[in-house]
Amino acid sequence: MPADLAVIGLGHLGIPLVQAATAAGVRTLGYDPDPRAAADLRAGRLPSGAWDGALTAADLRRMAAGGFRTTTDPTQLGRVHTAVICAPTPLGEDGTAALTAVGEAARTLAAHLRPHTTVVLESAVYPGTTEEFLRPILEDGSGLRAGRDFHLAYSPGRLDPGNRTYGYANTPKVIGGLTPACTEAAAAFYGRLTEKVVRARGPREAETVKVLETNYRHVNIALVNEMAVFCRDLGVDLWDVIRCAETKPFGFQAFRPGPGVGGHGVPMAHAPSGSTAPSREDRPGPPGRPGSPGRPLAMVELAQQVNGRMPGYVTRRCAALLNEHGKSARGARVLLLGVSYKPDVGDQEGAPAGEIASRLMDLGAQVSFHDPFVARWQVFGRPVPRADALYEAAADADLTVLLQHHRTYDLQGLAVKAQLLLDTRGASPAGTAYRL
Repeated sequence: MPADLAVIGLGHLGIPLVQAATAAGVRTLGYDPDPRAAADLRAGRLPSGAWDGALTAADLRRMAAGGFRTTTDPTQLGRVHTAVICAPTPLGEDGTAALTAVGEAARTLAAHLRPHTTVVLESAVYPGTTEEFLRPILEDGSGLRAGRDFHLAYSPGRLDPGNRTYGYANTPKVIGGLTPACTEAAAAFYGRLTEKVVRARGPREAETVKVLETNYRHVNIALVNEMAVFCRDLGVDLWDVIRCAETKPFGFQAFRPGPGVGGHGVPMAHAPSGSTAPSREDRPGPPGRPGSPGRPLAMVELAQQVNGRMPGYVTRRCAALLNEHGKSARGARVLLLGVSYKPDVGDQEGAPAGEIASRLMDLGAQVSFHDPFVARWQVFGRPVPRADALYEAAADADLTVLLQHHRTYDLQGLAVKAQLLLDTRGASPAGTAYRL
């Protein structure tokens, strides 16, 4: 039976879309060129790199019962009404999103694209990618013209793994189509999955929504990370400052410091070095939009530098705490609690825990970890021992470091058991632990 939807890429973007679509009664085909991903899903397991925010084997069974099936056969992509590209876009060597997987997905789809299909890109990309990178691949490979023979749009991924308040259905979906008809076609599809659809002026605006939202997060985290160092030098309790500041009903949104910034959304501070996003001077466009997208965003670059320094700062705090208590980092037993990038999920994408563990190992520390969502952990190819008995491990360790505050952690109890506890999240009761 033909599917209504094809999701190309079954990772942290694709799996939540599949779950939302099947819950809404949309027959969904999941395509991934990696046969292991399809095999894992058929066996009731999440493929490596997929979204794991509270998704269980029972959820996968419900998705299958709702009409979800997987394939590695690209010819089946020609039998769907809507195709959504959810390919990964990791950082390339020039610090911008690498479009290799998006290009491969587009070429695969183009070879089987039929007229009247709606194609949507959800991957995090630089403004201009949908029109100047994706569109030519689809048109050249299919012989069809976007905006005339098929619909083309961009919609930024917006899910927050582990968030118990906002999920797919109640998070507004931004849509930007190549033409007004493209926007409406994509909006009609997403209107089946979400309560609210927000129409952008075009794909470039929709792409920039993702850039702004990601940069906003990183810049504000960088601000409070700098404030953490600043307040420690002054002897000021930053978490009390934030508690008071967030009572202001306007002009302030509370962010909290931490050991670094992880996640799949990476900040974009400048344009790619290639021709994916040419400057405004090099392409026609409506008046009243000055400025070139090639100009670097100085504030975002600075935020990246600040956030990138935090793992080193945490490591120095660890060494200093050990020294203050008559112990050397060399040979010290250090237990890291929570190695994922977000609370209550096991996703380790970009998590600072890896760099912190590596730095501690380089100092000669004996590092172990505990995380209720991570069964095995490697740091640059080196396996890290997992502590199964949490309280016994904390009592045995010379230093316990909270890197991620999972709900299952009883920090008051841990503070009693641990010889030394460094809380990088400010989550422990006041006076029970050292803070960042």
